[in-house]
This record gives sequence, C-alpha cells and structure tokens, in this order.
Amino acid sequence: MNTDRFDATQSLAVAKMTLEIEAAAVTALSRRLDGRFAAAVQCVLVSSGRVVVMGMGKSGHVGRKIAATLASTGTPALFVHPAEASHGDLGMITTQDVVLAISNSGESEELTVLLPLIKRMGVPLIAMTGRATSSLAHHAEHLLDTSVEREACPHNLAPTASTTAQLAMGDALAMALLDARGFKAEDFARSHPGGALGRKLLTMVNDIMRSGDAVPRVSLNADMMTLMREISAKGLGSSAIVDENDRPVGIFTDGDLRRLIEKGGDIRQMRASEVMHPRPSTIAREALAVEAAQLMEMQRITSVLVVDEAGVLCGALNSNDLMRAKVI
Repeated sequence: MNTDRFDATQSLAVAKMTLEIEAAAVTALSRRLDGRFAAAVQCVLVSSGRVVVMGMGKSGHVGRKIAATLASTGTPALFVHPAEASHGDLGMITTQDVVLAISNSGESEELTVLLPLIKRMGVPLIAMTGRATSSLAHHAEHLLDTSVEREACPHNLAPTASTTAQLAMGDALAMALLDARGFKAEDFARSHPGGALGRKLLTMVNDIMRSGDAVPRVSLNADMMTLMREISAKGLGSSAIVDENDRPVGIFTDGDLRRLIEKGGDIRQMRASEVMHPRPSTIAREALAVEAAQLMEMQRITSVLVVDEAGVLCGALNSNDLMRAKVI
C-alpha cells in the first residue's frame, strides 16, 4: 500500500461524506418511526423476562452494545451469539423472554435457522433489519426498519451506515423503555456504582466521614493549648467546639489561629468560646456526600461538621475526604 500519495484534503472530504451519509441514515430512521416501534416497546414492557439480543458479525457487535445499554437503563438484557445458540446456548432463552434479532440483510444463516425454533417456543420476536421482505422480518411479530439508502463505504460494501442505524435504533428503543419505566438518575447510579454518577448519587456523608475519636472537638471552656493540640492531633485543620450535650456551637480553624497570632497579644489565656466562629456549618449524616461538597463550595470552606438527627456531633469531613472517595 503506497502512502506516499496521501492527500489530507481528500481524507477530510471522505470523512465528512461518511458522517453526512450516516447522519442522513439516522434522520431517515426518525421519519419512519410509527406504531410498529411503539408496539415493540410495549412487547418488551409486558414481558416478565429479559431481552435476548442476537446478531452475527457487525450486527452482533452492535447487538452486544444494545444489550449492555438496555441492561444499564432498567431493561434486563443479554447477548446470545446465534452460532453458539445452535450448540446449546438456545437453552438460555426462556418463554418469558423477548428476542431482539439484528441482521441488515435479514438472511444471516446462523440466525434464520433459529427462527422456527424461537417461534415454536412462543417467544416474541422483534426483528431489526434493513429488509422488510427478509426471512427475519417474515418470522417476527414486530419489525424495526433499519434500512439505509447506501453505506458510507465508497464501494457501498462495508457495514457503516447500516450499523450506525442499528445502533441508533437500539438507543431509541432503550430510551423509550427507560422513559416508559420511569427510570431515574438514581436507578442508573445503582447499576453503575463504580462510575462517577454512581458515586455522586449513592455515596452518603455517613460512608466517608471521620467519626468517633477521629472527630476533633473541645468544650467551650477549653484553653488554647487544648484546642491547638486537638487540631494538630486530628489532622482536619479545624476543631468543633461543643456544648454540654455534644452539639456543635462553634468551630475554630488553623487559619483562625494564624490570624490571632498576627494580631499579637497573649492568646494562651483565651478560651475556645472566645475565639470560635459561632453557628458552624453542619450537614446531616444521611445527606449525600455531593451535598457536602456543594455546601463547602458555596460557603468557601474546606471542612464541615456532621450531625445526627438530634443535632449531636457525630462526624466531620473535609475536601480531601471527598476527593479520596472520588465524589469531587
């Protein structure tokens, strides 16, 4: 292959044409959506089982992604390879399931050989195909038309626009089901606990806060030496000042200490009640950790005290704790 004749202008032209052809293919899908699509959505909704996605070759790769998208957005789904299904994996399909079979031609041999068996099982079949007259379309109860005018391939051979259309139709199906099920961001987070959204919507203050002896606190009458030792020992950069019921009534930070020293005078005789900031910012331990981050950002502070239902000090956290938990 001769790369000496590389033409950057030609490469950009081909790339732009590819995107234009694929965009046109997806736009055409939108115009063709009708009651058949709604019927396919309802078919999945009334099913008590899973969506079993099947497809060969490039359609199989698209099918795996569609199955993953369905599963992560509230519709239980899995991918079964048609060739493996003929050798035992067909047993993975139950009578409660719905089969979503994908084939641009609708004539993939490994897939079409399974269609009579799926029909005998009484399993509803949704066909996603580019040929409404194909064997796959003929066997299906529901048809999702993913036909395209042409592939983006200059030779009109490599699956490009057709696989883009399949992928887009799969996303449309998943989003319609998500909406019909009332699937919320919190539900998405529960299926993605390791992702950024999952951490933001599932991590509670109680999960990451410092508690017990790790929480810096002194009484209102504590002297400055006691207060400074508490700040140094606990490493939070501040200390809560609590009343006789262990409720936070003030806070003192290492920044406050620096400012006191800059003013001059003997601070050793001062008490916590004299130097504290009254009415410190607090957050409930049942709150989301992301709420603590928002509170700190809004008030331009680096730590916050945590209280229980009775307003008693039960924890503390700072921005470093939030970063370690990957909340921020």
